[in-house]
Amino acid sequence: MLTTSTITHMLPAQDTDRARHFYGDQLGLRQTDTGPDGTCFFEAGSGHVIGLRPLPDTKPSENTALSFEVADISSEVHDLEARGVHFADFDSGDLRTENHIATMGHEKAAWFNDSEGNVLCLHQVTR
Repeated sequence: MLTTSTITHMLPAQDTDRARHFYGDQLGLRQTDTGPDGTCFFEAGSGHVIGLRPLPDTKPSENTALSFEVADISSEVHDLEARGVHFADFDSGDLRTENHIATMGHEKAAWFNDSEGNVLCLHQVTR
């Protein structure tokens, strides 16, 4: 059944060596395998996998491709900034960030791009 399946989030990578460095060194994820087509697989939490598929002519999504739920977003933003990750800041309409973090009701979020231009997010549910 799909409800018990492991999910692999596939993201395009124009340069898999650059993407491997970003996901491994900057995000701190552990690479688990490389597929025959060059797709790099990374362990991402309990039962989740990120696959970086070499697609040199593909454009990244303009919207959030995946989001990591974290317990302490401020700490995670600080740690990732120390590893060289650059967060986006917003100040328009209802979306405003302070120290790179937007508060939206019972959720906080911070966005950044990976080395390939894919939009990634950290989010924390605050109840």
